[in-house]
Amino acid sequence: MRARAIMVLGTGSHVGKSLLTAALCRIFAQHGYRVAPFKSQNMSLNSAATVEGLEIGRAQALQAEAAGVAASVHMNPILIKPSGDHSSQVVVRGKIWGRVTAADYHRRRIEELLPVVRESYDLLASQYDVMILEGAGSPAEINLKQHDIANMRMAEMADASCLLVGDIDRGGVFASLLGTLELLEPDEQRRIRGFAINKFRGDTSLLEPGIRMMEERVKKPCLGVVPYLNSLMLEEEDSLGLPVSAQTQWTGERIADQWTDRALRVAVIALPSFSNFTDFDSLRAEPSVSLLFCRTAEAIAHADVVILPGSKQTVDDLLWMRGSGLEVAIKRHAQTGLVAGICGGMQMLGKTISDPSGMEHEGSVAGLGLLPIGTVMHTEKVTRNASGQIEVEVLFGHPVTDSRLAGYEIHIGHTDYEAGAKHFSTLSPENDPSSNSRDGCVSADTRVFGTYLHGIFDDDCFRHQFLSAARGFHKLSTPTKMNPWKQLREDSLNRLAREVESSLDMKAIFKWVGLSYEVPLTEDVSPQRRSAGAMR
Repeated sequence: MRARAIMVLGTGSHVGKSLLTAALCRIFAQHGYRVAPFKSQNMSLNSAATVEGLEIGRAQALQAEAAGVAASVHMNPILIKPSGDHSSQVVVRGKIWGRVTAADYHRRRIEELLPVVRESYDLLASQYDVMILEGAGSPAEINLKQHDIANMRMAEMADASCLLVGDIDRGGVFASLLGTLELLEPDEQRRIRGFAINKFRGDTSLLEPGIRMMEERVKKPCLGVVPYLNSLMLEEEDSLGLPVSAQTQWTGERIADQWTDRALRVAVIALPSFSNFTDFDSLRAEPSVSLLFCRTAEAIAHADVVILPGSKQTVDDLLWMRGSGLEVAIKRHAQTGLVAGICGGMQMLGKTISDPSGMEHEGSVAGLGLLPIGTVMHTEKVTRNASGQIEVEVLFGHPVTDSRLAGYEIHIGHTDYEAGAKHFSTLSPENDPSSNSRDGCVSADTRVFGTYLHGIFDDDCFRHQFLSAARGFHKLSTPTKMNPWKQLREDSLNRLAREVESSLDMKAIFKWVGLSYEVPLTEDVSPQRRSAGAMR
């Protein structure tokens, strides 16, 4: 039997589609149904590794986590990773398919890839009771609508009942909802069963006149108003949610430098092609950390730790740092402070980066020279979940007391090590634990390290040790409290589901897929603890 489908559409980007999809996945799972997320086409530089060792959008990995199932490449068969203003790398079922211009993709390539989308969806729909689909951007982009496979065309393919979501926090929510509906064809309008308002702050009674007028105008019900949820430990879908600081808030805090209990100041370089910025959510949430995303040399002047993150265009971003003065500032910081590099950031910390195949940038350039390594870009991408052990005994001048770590790799390029270079860790892929490989590098003075491992800070063991070592190096006190990140994420997913379930007309939404709705249990329960009955 084929799963019945619900699709979450939005009036634009960053209206909350991804988290509402995750919430519905958690809600249906908590009610005992086998549920899976699906997004046919996602444009994002945030990605994750699946159990198959393939690449999908980070949002779909979160939604799978909410549903209590393993993330599969079929949940996001097409991932578009922008390479600049005019071209993108296209990843199809987790592997690099090619690089295309926006015009070529929309005019010719989409039709070529449509059978792949259909096949992936049908495969998942045959295995689950309910599919929760997420749209992309807006379904009313009339300039692109003819070849859009992420919104109404996908809704028709899945025979999905659609919920249209507007973001009141951005203003103009009624106009955006009405305008979106007005630009759809009559048969598409009929597929949208109702609308919802997201990210509301204040007194909902003030919305009621507008909601009543809207319902009368579009002849569709408002399914509810979802409040603005602060402090959710869940990743943003795209960089619209990234708080980039051009002027550092630390300048006025210099007077507190003598205080040993002050926050550790961590500067993450906000590269133009910044990828997987979700790597730092767990650090940002730590009470003993003040983390800023920075783009100027002045902004990192008072940092304790500087981190170079992953990049979709490693050489281009390295040249941008060189031109903006950041390279000089980072080298100056490395003389007295601490530096870390994740994936492309590690490659930048080495002596050279060569790209003979022109995967990102043709030619060879000098790196920052802070690590004794050199990288050659290859055409094949490494994608895997991995865990292992830290190889060095000392980090930032402090003993490594627990060597465990875990995360995932998504990178092109092979890194070579000079004689005597210290490897950071030994890793084993999740699907082949008997296979070991060396990863990363640590400088001779142990104050600079790099690793290919994304998600390394999400690992509680490593993050706590990293913070203790960094604070100890700067003669700051040991944190009195450090977060249990994995538990906080689980709590956040349950809180998200609880708030959405109490805000939306779930009886109507369950009825869309032919299911009866029962009042939820008072206790938050993860999907793994519920029976996965094949109820229809």
